[in-house]
Amino acid sequence: MTIVTRGLLGLVVAGSMATAAAAQTKWDMPTPYPEGNFHTKNIAQFAAAVDKATNGSLKIQVHAAGSLIKHPDIKRSVRQGTAPIGEALVSLAANEAPVYGVDSIPFLATGYDGAKKLYAAQKPYLEKQLAGEGLVLLFSVPWPPQGIYAKKEIKSMDGLKGLKFRTYNTFTGRIAALSGAIPTQVEVPDIPTAFSTGRVEAMITSPSTGVDAKAWDFLTHYHDTQAWLPRNMVFVNKAAYDKLSAAEKKALTDAAKAAEARGWAASAAETQAKTTVLKDNKVTVVTPSEALKKGFAEIGAKIAAEWEASAGADGKALLATYRK
Repeated sequence: MTIVTRGLLGLVVAGSMATAAAAQTKWDMPTPYPEGNFHTKNIAQFAAAVDKATNGSLKIQVHAAGSLIKHPDIKRSVRQGTAPIGEALVSLAANEAPVYGVDSIPFLATGYDGAKKLYAAQKPYLEKQLAGEGLVLLFSVPWPPQGIYAKKEIKSMDGLKGLKFRTYNTFTGRIAALSGAIPTQVEVPDIPTAFSTGRVEAMITSPSTGVDAKAWDFLTHYHDTQAWLPRNMVFVNKAAYDKLSAAEKKALTDAAKAAEARGWAASAAETQAKTTVLKDNKVTVVTPSEALKKGFAEIGAKIAAEWEASAGADGKALLATYRK
């Protein structure tokens, strides 16, 4: 091989490497929950599947626990293109459009079968709303059913009156207000400090979040109300999505479909496992009294009626589909 030939070959190899490097797309993905949370684990598997299916041409770097962008800002950041992809609680955006809040209406869908049926009814309207904001829905996974955490057993709605109640979306705020509690906005990473300092005294959330926060360090009771199954959603900036090749888009959507199925199964398993962890750490798991159930059912009916009145024709059609 002559010096000239070797030189030409070197240029070809170098050019190929440069082309490969240029072709690689890296997406930073902000997520709100800790690395050990089942949602975050599922997303890590999703990112790995995309990497494998694209032979490394699309890499998604997951930034957990709000380390890159805080939860309330994730959706806006993806919409603006600051981040190309992200995860957020669907109902966190309920004040932007009613469709974002339907999965968190208390006692509308209280089990996994009901939650799946509600998601199927909601999905076309959710995709339509996101598309109008320049976003593409990839997948959505529920939390375990929600229950009440407190420093004492709550036997009726009177037990909530005057308590500082942690809220995280429009509906938890309404629950607090309608039950006579004091709404207090607190994000997941701040829960332990908020309880320890007396900023909050009760909250409604999943067994998963209770375990993540080590609820046994600052409270004593978990009331298994199974109020609703709020969902997280993973979404991508439409402009960033459109820049992908056809093969990369397919890899992304295939991985998303698998992540959604895996996430729903993981959520159901999580419910049982994390409730057991609460018990093992001496949190008293309480079956709600009939008085408490009745009180929450009345609040749920009121919130559902309020939502339907605010949601327009799409909201009415969505609920009609769900209730068939």
